[in-house]
Amino acid sequence: MSDAVRLTRLANGLTIVSESMPRVETVSIGAYVHAGTRDESADENGASHFLEHMAFKGTAKRDAAAIAREIENVGGHLNAYTARENTAYYAKVLKEDMPLAADILGDILTHSTFIPEELERERGVILQEIGQANDTPDDIIFDHFQAQAFPDQPMGRPTLGTESVIRSMPGTMLQDYMRRHYGPSRMVVAAAGALEHDKLVDLVTRHFADLPTVAPAPAQAARYGGGEFREERELDQVHVVLGFEGPAVATPMHYPTMLLSTLLGGGMSSRLFQEIREKRGLVYSIYSFAQPFRDGGLFALYAGTGEEQAAELVPVALEELRRVQHDVTEEELARAKAQLRASVLMSLESTGSRCEQLARQIQVHGRIIPVEETKSKIAAVTVEQVQQAAAMIFRSRPTLAALGPAGKVPGLPVIAENLAA
Repeated sequence: MSDAVRLTRLANGLTIVSESMPRVETVSIGAYVHAGTRDESADENGASHFLEHMAFKGTAKRDAAAIAREIENVGGHLNAYTARENTAYYAKVLKEDMPLAADILGDILTHSTFIPEELERERGVILQEIGQANDTPDDIIFDHFQAQAFPDQPMGRPTLGTESVIRSMPGTMLQDYMRRHYGPSRMVVAAAGALEHDKLVDLVTRHFADLPTVAPAPAQAARYGGGEFREERELDQVHVVLGFEGPAVATPMHYPTMLLSTLLGGGMSSRLFQEIREKRGLVYSIYSFAQPFRDGGLFALYAGTGEEQAAELVPVALEELRRVQHDVTEEELARAKAQLRASVLMSLESTGSRCEQLARQIQVHGRIIPVEETKSKIAAVTVEQVQQAAAMIFRSRPTLAALGPAGKVPGLPVIAENLAA
């Protein structure tokens, strides 16, 4: 851990981590809760996201307008997001306004009032958000893919929740969920920018003092299933996600898998882009992605194509998945390493990105990972390891999600047979 990075754990279990960036004039600060969609029961699905919305709708000393006004009076930004394994509340302000940002974040996470009128108003907003997602094919396709990859379990449920569950979710359920999951042992407060760590600790100790201390039950383990989802819609394009079981984040296969994704579908020089878009003109958009979780992961490719092109697209993509298991060159691996390394280093120029990385590393690895360690692990990956990762991933049971005029997209038996060939 560099001298610029400091970490403090309070007696109640709350972790505070910061990185000093003296050449900037701003501070990013966030509270990262180690709870998300995978921690919800079936009748709580969407609670993490609902809470994210309600956090900005009023506290014991600030109404919704005051929260927005106070942060914007100093030119700051306040936001949040919900993911499958965590929920984040964060702000970016000028360095002299860090006390205000810590005050507001602590206030919304410890003294939210859940006023019934605000609850109902925000319920309507979320229902609109769900409707918008359902009307956006290249968005909702990933929910269908996730549900098929992790069937009948929290990891497969939508982050937004479903319309029926959100309509019936009472405020008391949200409050109970918050009490169970928003304790200090499940939260990291991270900050990066022009700051002093000791002052940050003082602020967090004061403004986060009322966090609950109840320990939640552990999340249900992720159980990859796989299978096929297909929905016919009158659309101009077929949206296809083809995926497989991938490795968890803290495993030896993590960096080989990230490099595999980069060289396979991570940019304009990648195999999928060159072969399927540039040479054949079968798609406008195609890419691959690796999505590691604490205890499992996914590896997938997405493509949007015309109905007539769909029958050709999948076999060509499968050929690339077969070929990469035994044919990776040193040149393309070097290019993938340069891309991944540049992505890591460029992200360090942002206080917000640094802040988020600090929290994520503490929650996943239990420590701060030095940049040099990350760079060395990327550099150490061999051609053989990338091929091993490809063989491990692409020989697992496939998951297919297809939306639109999908009749010409080959089914799972054909895909599995072609990958085994």
